[in-house]
Amino acid sequence: MTKTRKDHLKIIEAKNSQKAPLSAAVFILIVLTLAGCKPNEQGQGQAQTQPVFAISTVTLETGKIADYLTLSGDMVSGSSVDVYSDTAGTITRRYISIGSRVAKNQPIAEVDPSQPGMNYIPNVVRAPISGVISSLPGQVGMKISQSSPIAVISGDGGLEIELYVAERFIYRIKMGLPCEITLDAYPGDNFRGRISEISPVVDTASRTMMIKVNVDNPDDKLKAGMFAKVKIITEERENVITVPEGAVLQRAGQNFVYTVQVDPSDPELRTAVRTPVVPGLNIDNMFEIRDGLRPGDEVIVRGQTTLTDGSRVNIIQ
Repeated sequence: MTKTRKDHLKIIEAKNSQKAPLSAAVFILIVLTLAGCKPNEQGQGQAQTQPVFAISTVTLETGKIADYLTLSGDMVSGSSVDVYSDTAGTITRRYISIGSRVAKNQPIAEVDPSQPGMNYIPNVVRAPISGVISSLPGQVGMKISQSSPIAVISGDGGLEIELYVAERFIYRIKMGLPCEITLDAYPGDNFRGRISEISPVVDTASRTMMIKVNVDNPDDKLKAGMFAKVKIITEERENVITVPEGAVLQRAGQNFVYTVQVDPSDPELRTAVRTPVVPGLNIDNMFEIRDGLRPGDEVIVRGQTTLTDGSRVNIIQ
């Protein structure tokens, strides 16, 4: 090969060697560009597939809440008097029957004090008070003593319920507290009453205190001896906000609920917002909320346990 031919080949090789680094650099730049774009595309995909949680909510309103004690006891006459004869003898006549209404000094029965060989005028036994005959332990033909009752009269002082309050609840009991009364004999009916008497002592054996509730008795439906369930209203609060017990969550010692608000990035979407609250009374699975919420707030009551602050939500109820 001539010198001129060799020189020409060297020139071509030199040019090719200069192009190789340039091509490699271009290839690396394209790869890096594509690599830089990939995370952004993934981020957009994640934003589009962010989970949406199905929830149920309630809109808050103000109302009344009442704390109470539930007790039960027997209904008794407000005033009950045993009727006795002034003399011992045999009951020969009875003027009344159970359920009869009597006035004071009305004849109840006659007792003949006669003995064999001695005849006496029958003694007329009269009602010491006005009321209703609730029991007749003395029957015609029965011999009785002066200490044996002939009849029992329930006075017109109304009906009462005797209740026994456990020692740990005594501090909640006060004269005049309102009561709601229900009976199996009248399902669906509610009767009213108030605490009318509080025992000054606690029974050392049972560690209970006896109280009496005076009962309103419209239409004379209620009878002595009936079994009653009594709800003593110990505290009432007006214009308070309440939420279902399950809506209040606790983490790291803080009580909070999730409320629903409009997503700032899209007005058509809703998000869950963690809202700290201060709960109060817990009555019948409802929490009083003393601070943190206002009327009109929409609180999540179902599906809230899986949420985090800012979760997207869909209200289904």
